[in-house]
Amino acid sequence: MNDAFDPTALADVQANPDGRQVPIAKVGVQNIRFPIAVKDRQKTAQHTVGRIDMSVDLPDHFKGTHMSRFMEILNSHDGEISVEALPAILRTMRDRLNAATAHLGISFPYFMHKRAPVTGAAGLLSYDCAFDASSGADDDFVLTVKVPVTTLCPCSREISARGAHNQRSMVTVQARFDDELWIEDLVELVDASASCGLYPVLKRADEKWVTERAYDNPRFVEDLVREVTLRLRAMEQVTWFNVHVVNFESIHEHDAYAQVEEDR
Repeated sequence: MNDAFDPTALADVQANPDGRQVPIAKVGVQNIRFPIAVKDRQKTAQHTVGRIDMSVDLPDHFKGTHMSRFMEILNSHDGEISVEALPAILRTMRDRLNAATAHLGISFPYFMHKRAPVTGAAGLLSYDCAFDASSGADDDFVLTVKVPVTTLCPCSREISARGAHNQRSMVTVQARFDDELWIEDLVELVDASASCGLYPVLKRADEKWVTERAYDNPRFVEDLVREVTLRLRAMEQVTWFNVHVVNFESIHEHDAYAQVEEDR
């Protein structure tokens, strides 16, 4: 009697037919932490850690997808993936999972060196970013960058004898584009649109500068979303964008927000 284990004899339950006639748009794995490499504007690689979601479509006649194959595909890339590898990963997902469409989302912190405006004191500032890519009948790639900035209320400045209230704001820019678009490009664009950008290190002379800079450039949430929109319109490589701005109001319990989306 041969007691040797034969893995090919195990039932492939996922491949069984399903009669409920319900196709699934996306099925897969999510919240995978994995090393990634992101090119900066100087064309050097920044190594960081991404949180990855992977999915494919599932026709109505299949009971399930093979979840382990997602991890096998990811781990076949030598412990680190890059943007340049995404098309190959998506094609492999479609092939190995017999899918018409594959989706890959990566969110990650991206770090930029910034110098204080007066003293030049340097430090690192992090930005939450994401890549959302898909491959199928139509290929797609969307870059997302979240940029924290300062806004100062124009109304408060106008009606107050002393000072004006300000707050931190979060500008989320999503963009489709041709050719090249760098994370640094979007950060600088948003900083230039706000009352003032943020800095990791501020000495007293720098604090005076940013306070007065914000006071001289008051922005409602509506002003900020419009300023970002005008600068994105001027970028010829951008083919679609969505700008979402939130002011974390310092004198209200609620937040204020504005949003613009344009397909070019």
